[in-house]
Amino acid sequence: MVAVIHQSGSLRNILNYNEHKLAAGKAVCLEASGFIKDAFDLNFFDKLRRFEKLTELNQRTTVNSLHISLNFDPSEQLSDECLREIAAVYMDKIGFGEQPYLLYKHNDAGHPHVHLVTTNIKADGKAITLHNLAKIKSKNARLEIEKEFRLVPAEGRKQQQNFRLKPVDAAKVDYGKTETKRAIGNVLNKLIAEYQFASLPELNAVLGLYNIVADAGGDGSRVKLHEGLVFRILDEQGNKVGTPVKASLFHSKPTLKNLRSQFAEKTVKKEPLKPRLKNIIDLILLYGKIDLPEFVAALKKEGIDVVVRQNKDGVVYGITYVDHRQKAVFNGSDLGKGYSAKAILERCANIGASEEKKQIGEKEKMGQSRAAKEGWRSVNAGQNIAGEGKNGTGMGLIETLLDPGYQPEGMDWQLKRSKKKKNRRRLSPE
Repeated sequence: MVAVIHQSGSLRNILNYNEHKLAAGKAVCLEASGFIKDAFDLNFFDKLRRFEKLTELNQRTTVNSLHISLNFDPSEQLSDECLREIAAVYMDKIGFGEQPYLLYKHNDAGHPHVHLVTTNIKADGKAITLHNLAKIKSKNARLEIEKEFRLVPAEGRKQQQNFRLKPVDAAKVDYGKTETKRAIGNVLNKLIAEYQFASLPELNAVLGLYNIVADAGGDGSRVKLHEGLVFRILDEQGNKVGTPVKASLFHSKPTLKNLRSQFAEKTVKKEPLKPRLKNIIDLILLYGKIDLPEFVAALKKEGIDVVVRQNKDGVVYGITYVDHRQKAVFNGSDLGKGYSAKAILERCANIGASEEKKQIGEKEKMGQSRAAKEGWRSVNAGQNIAGEGKNGTGMGLIETLLDPGYQPEGMDWQLKRSKKKKNRRRLSPE
Protein backbone atom coordinates (compact mmCIF):
# COMPACT_ATOMS: atom_id res chain seq x y z
CA MET A 1 0.00 0.00 0.00
CA VAL A 2 1.18 3.50 -0.83
CA ALA A 3 -0.26 6.50 1.02
CA VAL A 4 0.02 9.92 -0.62
CA ILE A 5 -0.94 12.95 1.48
CA HIS A 6 -1.76 16.41 0.13
CA GLN A 7 -2.39 19.35 2.45
CA SER A 8 -4.62 22.17 1.22
CA GLY A 9 -6.41 25.32 2.22
CA SER A 10 -9.46 24.64 0.05
CA LEU A 11 -11.88 21.90 1.04
CA ARG A 12 -14.16 22.96 -1.79
CA ASN A 13 -11.54 22.16 -4.44
CA ILE A 14 -10.78 18.75 -2.94
CA LEU A 15 -14.47 17.94 -2.68
CA ASN A 16 -15.11 19.17 -6.21
CA TYR A 17 -12.41 16.85 -7.56
CA ASN A 18 -13.95 13.75 -5.99
CA GLU A 19 -17.55 14.75 -6.65
CA HIS A 20 -16.75 15.31 -10.32
CA LYS A 21 -15.42 11.75 -10.47
CA LEU A 22 -18.58 10.62 -8.74
CA ALA A 23 -20.84 12.42 -11.23
CA ALA A 24 -18.84 11.00 -14.15
CA GLY A 25 -19.31 7.45 -12.87
CA LYS A 26 -15.59 7.08 -12.17
CA ALA A 27 -15.93 6.93 -8.38
CA VAL A 28 -18.28 5.93 -5.60
CA CYS A 29 -18.56 7.37 -2.09
CA LEU A 30 -18.16 4.37 0.22
CA GLU A 31 -18.25 6.11 3.59
CA ALA A 32 -19.26 9.37 5.28
CA SER A 33 -17.84 8.97 8.77
CA GLY A 34 -18.96 11.58 11.28
CA PHE A 35 -21.94 12.70 9.18
CA ILE A 36 -25.60 12.53 10.25
CA LYS A 37 -26.76 10.96 6.98
CA ASP A 38 -25.39 7.97 5.08
CA ALA A 39 -23.02 8.62 2.18
CA PHE A 40 -25.60 8.02 -0.56
CA ASP A 41 -28.07 10.46 1.07
CA LEU A 42 -25.63 13.39 1.08
CA ASN A 43 -25.33 15.96 -1.67
CA PHE A 44 -22.35 18.18 -2.38
CA PHE A 45 -23.45 20.99 -0.09
CA ASP A 46 -24.26 18.62 2.79
CA LYS A 47 -20.70 17.33 2.64
CA LEU A 48 -19.10 20.74 2.26
CA ARG A 49 -21.13 22.34 5.05
CA ARG A 50 -20.14 19.62 7.53
CA PHE A 51 -16.49 20.49 7.05
CA GLU A 52 -17.08 24.24 6.93
CA LYS A 53 -18.71 24.20 10.36
CA LEU A 54 -15.39 23.01 11.75
CA THR A 55 -13.08 25.24 9.70
CA GLU A 56 -15.10 28.30 10.72
CA LEU A 57 -14.08 27.61 14.32
CA ASN A 58 -10.44 28.32 13.46
CA GLN A 59 -9.78 31.17 11.06
CA ARG A 60 -6.06 31.34 11.84
CA THR A 61 -5.20 27.95 10.34
CA THR A 62 -5.02 28.40 6.57
CA VAL A 63 -4.02 24.80 5.76
CA ASN A 64 -7.16 23.15 7.09
CA SER A 65 -7.82 20.14 4.90
CA LEU A 66 -6.27 16.84 3.86
CA HIS A 67 -6.62 14.84 0.67
CA ILE A 68 -5.17 11.35 1.09
CA SER A 69 -4.99 8.56 -1.46
CA LEU A 70 -4.39 4.96 -0.44
CA ASN A 71 -3.05 2.95 -3.37
CA PHE A 72 -2.96 -0.83 -3.56
CA ASP A 73 -1.17 -3.33 -5.76
CA PRO A 74 -3.05 -4.23 -9.00
CA SER A 75 -3.12 -7.87 -7.88
CA GLU A 76 -5.19 -7.01 -4.79
CA GLN A 77 -8.96 -7.23 -5.23
CA LEU A 78 -10.31 -5.70 -2.04
CA SER A 79 -14.00 -5.60 -1.18
CA ASP A 80 -15.75 -2.34 -0.33
CA GLU A 81 -16.11 -3.46 3.27
CA CYS A 82 -12.39 -4.19 3.48
CA LEU A 83 -11.57 -0.76 2.04
CA ARG A 84 -13.83 0.88 4.64
CA GLU A 85 -12.06 -1.00 7.41
CA ILE A 86 -8.59 -0.15 6.11
CA ALA A 87 -9.54 3.53 5.84
CA ALA A 88 -10.93 3.60 9.38
CA VAL A 89 -7.83 1.95 10.83
CA TYR A 90 -5.53 4.26 8.88
CA MET A 91 -7.35 7.42 10.00
CA ASP A 92 -7.24 6.27 13.60
CA LYS A 93 -3.52 5.51 13.47
CA ILE A 94 -2.61 8.93 12.04
CA GLY A 95 -4.65 10.70 14.72
CA PHE A 96 -7.76 11.52 12.68
CA GLY A 97 -10.05 8.82 14.05
CA GLU A 98 -12.44 11.34 15.63
CA GLN A 99 -12.53 13.61 12.57
CA PRO A 100 -15.33 13.47 9.98
CA TYR A 101 -14.13 12.11 6.65
CA LEU A 102 -15.38 11.01 3.26
CA LEU A 103 -14.10 7.87 1.57
CA TYR A 104 -14.22 7.66 -2.24
CA LYS A 105 -13.31 4.59 -4.26
CA HIS A 106 -11.96 5.58 -7.69
CA ASN A 107 -12.06 3.20 -10.65
CA ASP A 108 -10.24 5.28 -13.28
CA ALA A 109 -6.74 3.83 -12.84
CA GLY A 110 -5.00 0.52 -13.37
CA HIS A 111 -4.62 -0.10 -9.63
CA PRO A 112 -7.20 -0.12 -6.79
CA HIS A 113 -7.16 3.10 -4.80
CA VAL A 114 -9.33 5.21 -2.53
CA HIS A 115 -9.37 8.90 -1.62
CA LEU A 116 -9.96 10.34 1.84
CA VAL A 117 -11.19 13.89 2.41
CA THR A 118 -11.07 15.41 5.89
CA THR A 119 -10.13 18.48 7.93
CA ASN A 120 -7.58 18.93 10.67
CA ILE A 121 -9.79 21.36 12.64
CA LYS A 122 -11.35 19.63 15.65
CA ALA A 123 -14.75 20.27 17.26
CA ASP A 124 -13.11 22.47 19.90
CA GLY A 125 -11.56 24.69 17.23
CA LYS A 126 -8.01 23.45 17.77
CA ALA A 127 -5.96 22.28 14.78
CA ILE A 128 -4.32 18.86 14.56
CA THR A 129 -0.64 19.38 13.80
CA LEU A 130 0.41 18.16 10.37
CA HIS A 131 4.13 18.22 11.12
CA ASN A 132 5.80 14.95 10.09
CA LEU A 133 2.38 13.44 9.35
CA ALA A 134 3.58 11.71 6.19
CA LYS A 135 7.11 10.84 7.35
CA ILE A 136 6.24 9.33 10.72
CA LYS A 137 2.56 8.73 11.47
CA SER A 138 1.47 7.72 7.97
CA LYS A 139 4.53 5.55 7.38
CA ASN A 140 4.04 3.66 10.65
CA ALA A 141 0.32 3.28 9.93
CA ARG A 142 1.05 1.92 6.47
CA LEU A 143 3.52 -0.66 7.73
CA GLU A 144 1.11 -1.88 10.43
CA ILE A 145 -1.84 -2.06 8.01
CA GLU A 146 0.22 -3.99 5.45
CA LYS A 147 0.89 -6.65 8.09
CA GLU A 148 -2.61 -6.64 9.58
CA PHE A 149 -4.43 -6.95 6.25
CA ARG A 150 -1.64 -8.90 4.51
CA LEU A 151 -1.23 -6.34 1.75
CA VAL A 152 1.56 -6.15 -0.81
CA PRO A 153 4.34 -4.00 0.75
CA ALA A 154 4.99 -0.62 -0.80
CA GLU A 155 8.73 -1.44 -1.29
CA GLY A 156 9.84 2.11 -0.68
CA ARG A 157 9.74 4.89 -3.21
CA LYS A 158 10.23 2.61 -6.19
CA GLN A 159 6.66 1.39 -5.77
CA GLN A 160 5.41 4.96 -5.80
CA GLN A 161 6.63 5.37 -9.38
CA ASN A 162 3.68 3.21 -10.44
CA PHE A 163 1.31 5.93 -9.28
CA ARG A 164 2.89 8.91 -10.98
CA LEU A 165 0.80 11.25 -13.06
CA LYS A 166 0.17 10.28 -16.65
CA PRO A 167 0.87 12.74 -19.47
CA VAL A 168 -2.10 14.64 -20.82
CA ASP A 169 -3.40 12.99 -23.99
CA ALA A 170 -4.05 15.87 -26.37
CA ALA A 171 -6.10 13.62 -28.66
CA LYS A 172 -8.58 12.92 -25.86
CA VAL A 173 -9.05 16.50 -24.73
CA ASP A 174 -12.10 18.36 -25.90
CA TYR A 175 -10.56 21.69 -26.86
CA GLY A 176 -13.13 23.64 -24.93
CA LYS A 177 -11.87 25.75 -22.07
CA THR A 178 -13.33 23.58 -19.29
CA GLU A 179 -11.75 20.29 -20.37
CA THR A 180 -8.41 21.92 -21.16
CA LYS A 181 -8.29 23.67 -17.79
CA ARG A 182 -9.14 20.48 -15.91
CA ALA A 183 -6.51 18.42 -17.74
CA ILE A 184 -3.80 21.01 -17.14
CA GLY A 185 -4.89 21.70 -13.56
CA ASN A 186 -4.56 18.05 -12.51
CA VAL A 187 -0.88 18.13 -13.49
CA LEU A 188 -0.09 21.62 -12.20
CA ASN A 189 -1.49 20.95 -8.73
CA LYS A 190 1.02 18.15 -8.20
CA LEU A 191 4.11 19.29 -10.06
CA ILE A 192 4.28 22.92 -8.90
CA ALA A 193 3.66 21.95 -5.28
CA GLU A 194 6.08 19.03 -5.12
CA TYR A 195 8.92 19.65 -7.61
CA GLN A 196 11.88 21.95 -7.05
CA PHE A 197 12.67 24.19 -10.04
CA ALA A 198 14.55 27.48 -10.25
CA SER A 199 13.31 29.01 -13.49
CA LEU A 200 10.48 28.91 -15.99
CA PRO A 201 12.53 26.80 -18.47
CA GLU A 202 13.15 24.25 -15.70
CA LEU A 203 9.42 24.15 -14.93
CA ASN A 204 8.71 23.65 -18.63
CA ALA A 205 11.21 20.79 -18.70
CA VAL A 206 9.05 18.78 -16.31
CA LEU A 207 5.73 20.07 -17.68
CA GLY A 208 6.81 19.01 -21.17
CA LEU A 209 6.97 15.40 -19.98
CA TYR A 210 3.23 15.69 -19.36
CA ASN A 211 2.51 17.44 -22.68
CA ILE A 212 2.03 20.88 -21.14
CA VAL A 213 3.90 24.16 -21.59
CA ALA A 214 3.90 27.41 -19.60
CA ASP A 215 3.88 30.12 -22.29
CA ALA A 216 5.11 33.61 -21.34
CA GLY A 217 4.36 34.89 -24.84
CA GLY A 218 6.59 35.97 -27.70
CA ASP A 219 8.25 39.34 -28.22
CA GLY A 220 5.63 42.03 -28.78
CA SER A 221 2.70 39.89 -27.65
CA ARG A 222 0.17 41.11 -25.09
CA VAL A 223 1.07 38.26 -22.76
CA LYS A 224 4.75 39.26 -22.83
CA LEU A 225 3.94 42.96 -22.51
CA HIS A 226 1.89 42.48 -19.34
CA GLU A 227 4.20 39.78 -17.93
CA GLY A 228 1.40 37.26 -18.11
CA LEU A 229 1.50 33.49 -18.33
CA VAL A 230 -0.77 30.97 -20.02
CA PHE A 231 -0.70 27.18 -20.01
CA ARG A 232 -1.25 25.12 -23.14
CA ILE A 233 -1.42 21.47 -24.14
CA LEU A 234 1.14 20.01 -26.56
CA ASP A 235 0.49 17.30 -29.13
CA GLU A 236 2.87 14.45 -29.95
CA GLN A 237 4.94 16.72 -32.22
CA GLY A 238 5.27 19.37 -29.52
CA ASN A 239 2.85 21.76 -31.18
CA LYS A 240 0.57 23.91 -29.03
CA VAL A 241 -3.05 22.85 -29.33
CA GLY A 242 -6.32 23.64 -27.61
CA THR A 243 -7.43 26.70 -25.73
CA PRO A 244 -4.76 28.59 -23.73
CA VAL A 245 -5.68 29.01 -20.07
CA LYS A 246 -4.53 31.99 -18.02
CA ALA A 247 -2.49 31.13 -14.94
CA SER A 248 -4.73 33.35 -12.81
CA LEU A 249 -7.72 31.09 -13.52
CA PHE A 250 -6.23 28.16 -11.60
CA HIS A 251 -6.85 27.94 -7.86
CA SER A 252 -3.14 27.69 -7.06
CA LYS A 253 -2.53 30.95 -9.01
CA PRO A 254 0.70 29.83 -10.82
CA THR A 255 1.21 33.27 -12.33
CA LEU A 256 4.65 34.41 -13.49
CA LYS A 257 4.91 36.73 -10.48
CA ASN A 258 4.05 33.98 -8.01
CA LEU A 259 6.37 31.47 -9.66
CA ARG A 260 9.27 33.93 -9.61
CA SER A 261 8.77 34.39 -5.88
CA GLN A 262 9.33 30.63 -5.45
CA PHE A 263 12.48 30.33 -7.57
CA ALA A 264 14.93 31.50 -4.88
CA GLU A 265 13.46 29.21 -2.21
CA LYS A 266 13.38 26.22 -4.53
CA THR A 267 16.98 26.89 -5.60
CA VAL A 268 18.10 26.55 -1.99
CA LYS A 269 16.10 23.35 -1.55
CA LYS A 270 17.68 21.83 -4.67
CA GLU A 271 21.27 22.36 -3.58
CA PRO A 272 21.61 19.30 -1.27
CA LEU A 273 19.99 17.11 -3.93
CA LYS A 274 22.78 17.57 -6.48
CA PRO A 275 25.27 14.91 -5.25
CA ARG A 276 22.93 11.99 -5.91
CA LEU A 277 22.32 13.03 -9.51
CA LYS A 278 25.98 13.80 -10.19
CA ASN A 279 27.05 10.43 -8.80
CA ILE A 280 24.53 8.60 -10.98
CA ILE A 281 25.78 10.39 -14.10
CA ASP A 282 29.41 9.70 -13.19
CA LEU A 283 28.77 6.00 -12.60
CA ILE A 284 26.89 5.60 -15.88
CA LEU A 285 29.72 7.24 -17.83
CA LEU A 286 32.52 5.58 -15.91
CA TYR A 287 32.67 2.18 -17.60
CA GLY A 288 32.18 0.91 -21.14
CA LYS A 289 31.14 2.58 -24.39
CA ILE A 290 27.90 4.58 -24.39
CA ASP A 291 26.24 7.08 -26.69
CA LEU A 292 23.74 9.83 -25.85
CA PRO A 293 20.55 7.73 -26.36
CA GLU A 294 22.02 4.98 -24.17
CA PHE A 295 22.94 7.60 -21.58
CA VAL A 296 19.35 8.90 -21.54
CA ALA A 297 17.95 5.36 -21.27
CA ALA A 298 20.28 4.50 -18.38
CA LEU A 299 19.20 7.56 -16.42
CA LYS A 300 15.55 6.79 -17.04
CA LYS A 301 16.00 3.44 -15.30
CA GLU A 302 17.11 5.40 -12.23
CA GLY A 303 13.98 7.57 -12.25
CA ILE A 304 15.57 10.49 -14.09
CA ASP A 305 14.24 11.95 -17.34
CA VAL A 306 16.65 13.83 -19.60
CA VAL A 307 15.37 16.70 -21.72
CA VAL A 308 17.80 17.29 -24.59
CA ARG A 309 17.43 20.61 -26.43
CA GLN A 310 18.40 20.76 -30.08
CA ASN A 311 18.26 23.41 -32.80
CA LYS A 312 16.71 22.93 -36.22
CA ASP A 313 19.91 21.36 -37.50
CA GLY A 314 19.87 18.75 -34.75
CA VAL A 315 22.78 20.29 -32.83
CA VAL A 316 22.46 19.72 -29.09
CA TYR A 317 22.82 22.99 -27.16
CA GLY A 318 21.23 22.23 -23.79
CA ILE A 319 20.33 19.47 -21.37
CA THR A 320 18.03 19.35 -18.33
CA TYR A 321 17.64 16.55 -15.80
CA VAL A 322 14.30 15.81 -14.09
CA ASP A 323 14.88 13.66 -11.02
CA HIS A 324 11.51 12.12 -10.13
CA ARG A 325 12.75 10.39 -6.99
CA GLN A 326 14.03 13.62 -5.47
CA LYS A 327 11.39 15.67 -7.32
CA ALA A 328 13.88 18.22 -8.56
CA VAL A 329 14.81 19.76 -11.92
CA PHE A 330 18.42 20.67 -12.78
CA ASN A 331 19.86 22.47 -15.77
CA GLY A 332 23.03 20.64 -16.78
CA SER A 333 25.42 23.54 -16.28
CA ASP A 334 24.02 24.17 -12.78
CA LEU A 335 25.45 20.83 -11.68
CA GLY A 336 28.91 21.81 -12.85
CA LYS A 337 30.94 22.10 -16.05
CA GLY A 338 31.15 18.33 -16.41
CA TYR A 339 27.37 17.92 -16.65
CA SER A 340 26.43 20.46 -19.32
CA ALA A 341 25.30 19.35 -22.77
CA LYS A 342 28.72 20.00 -24.30
CA ALA A 343 30.56 18.16 -21.51
CA ILE A 344 28.22 15.16 -21.62
CA LEU A 345 28.71 14.82 -25.38
CA GLU A 346 32.47 15.03 -24.92
CA ARG A 347 32.43 12.47 -22.12
CA CYS A 348 30.37 10.06 -24.22
CA ALA A 349 32.71 10.65 -27.18
CA ASN A 350 35.83 10.13 -25.06
CA ILE A 351 34.53 6.82 -23.77
CA GLY A 352 33.88 5.60 -27.28
CA ALA A 353 37.03 7.05 -28.82
CA SER A 354 39.42 5.12 -30.98
CA GLU A 355 42.82 3.93 -29.90
CA GLU A 356 44.51 6.90 -31.57
CA LYS A 357 42.38 9.47 -29.77
CA LYS A 358 43.01 7.80 -26.47
CA GLN A 359 46.73 7.92 -27.22
CA ILE A 360 47.51 4.67 -25.52
CA GLY A 361 49.10 1.49 -26.72
CA GLU A 362 47.19 -1.70 -27.33
CA LYS A 363 48.65 -3.40 -24.31
CA GLU A 364 47.75 -0.54 -21.98
CA LYS A 365 44.26 -0.34 -23.43
CA MET A 366 43.60 -4.03 -22.81
CA GLY A 367 44.86 -3.69 -19.25
CA GLN A 368 42.57 -0.76 -18.52
CA SER A 369 39.60 -2.49 -20.11
CA ARG A 370 40.19 -5.60 -18.00
CA ALA A 371 40.51 -3.49 -14.85
CA ALA A 372 37.35 -1.59 -15.68
CA LYS A 373 35.36 -4.78 -16.18
CA GLU A 374 36.66 -6.27 -12.97
CA GLY A 375 35.87 -3.03 -11.16
CA TRP A 376 32.32 -3.07 -12.52
CA ARG A 377 31.84 -6.67 -11.39
CA SER A 378 33.13 -5.69 -7.97
CA VAL A 379 30.69 -2.79 -7.80
CA ASN A 380 27.87 -5.04 -8.96
CA ALA A 381 28.66 -7.61 -6.31
CA GLY A 382 28.79 -4.93 -3.63
CA GLN A 383 25.40 -3.65 -4.78
CA ASN A 384 23.71 -6.95 -4.06
CA ILE A 385 25.02 -6.95 -0.52
CA ALA A 386 24.14 -3.31 0.04
CA GLY A 387 20.65 -3.78 -1.31
CA GLU A 388 19.97 -6.58 1.14
CA GLY A 389 21.62 -5.05 4.14
CA LYS A 390 20.43 -1.46 3.83
CA ASN A 391 16.74 -1.40 3.06
CA GLY A 392 15.91 -4.19 0.66
CA THR A 393 13.93 -1.88 -1.56
CA GLY A 394 15.52 -3.07 -4.81
CA MET A 395 16.13 0.43 -6.05
CA GLY A 396 18.63 -0.71 -8.67
CA LEU A 397 22.35 -1.01 -9.07
CA ILE A 398 23.22 2.65 -8.86
CA GLU A 399 20.69 3.71 -6.19
CA THR A 400 22.18 2.06 -3.11
CA LEU A 401 25.72 2.97 -4.12
CA LEU A 402 24.89 6.64 -4.14
CA ASP A 403 26.26 8.62 -1.27
CA PRO A 404 26.85 12.39 -1.16
CA GLY A 405 30.42 11.72 -0.12
CA TYR A 406 31.16 9.31 -2.96
CA GLN A 407 33.46 10.61 -5.68
CA PRO A 408 34.40 8.38 -8.62
CA GLU A 409 38.08 8.22 -9.36
CA GLY A 410 40.22 7.92 -12.44
CA MET A 411 37.77 9.34 -14.97
CA ASP A 412 39.17 10.18 -18.40
CA TRP A 413 37.27 13.43 -18.73
CA GLN A 414 38.59 14.74 -15.42
CA LEU A 415 42.24 13.82 -15.79
CA LYS A 416 44.67 15.29 -18.26
CA ARG A 417 48.02 13.66 -18.50
CA SER A 418 50.94 15.98 -18.64
CA LYS A 419 53.89 14.71 -20.57
CA LYS A 420 57.26 15.36 -19.06
CA LYS A 421 60.32 15.54 -21.18
CA LYS A 422 62.98 13.07 -20.16
CA ASN A 423 66.44 14.44 -19.58
CA ARG A 424 68.77 12.67 -21.93
CA ARG A 425 72.32 12.22 -20.91
CA ARG A 426 74.67 13.17 -23.68
CA LEU A 427 77.91 11.24 -23.99
CA SER A 428 80.93 13.34 -24.57
CA PRO A 429 83.10 12.20 -27.45
CA GLU A 430 86.20 10.30 -26.41
